[in-house]
Amino acid sequence: MTERFNGRLADVIRRPLITEKATRAIEQNQYTFEVDHRAAKPDIKAAIEQMFDVKVVGISTMNPPRRTRRVGRFAGKRAQVKKAVVRLADGSAIQLFPEA
Repeated sequence: MTERFNGRLADVIRRPLITEKATRAIEQNQYTFEVDHRAAKPDIKAAIEQMFDVKVVGISTMNPPRRTRRVGRFAGKRAQVKKAVVRLADGSAIQLFPEA
């Protein structure tokens, strides 16, 4: 685990991504999260295991380039987003949608 997130693992995970593709991947026990762009795979694994009390088998990350955004004559860049697809062990699950 890197020193950047030592003791602050809750800062690694920003939010779960709920898209059509990510929802279909839940059936294969894979969950998609938006994470801090500086986080490494060991940081993500430790954060998921600590926050949700599950066993992580594998992690795939993707770090696409930043998108540019234009408003009138002003151009800027959006925040950098890193996605992590986390594969859990059999019998482990994360409750993303709480029952009411």
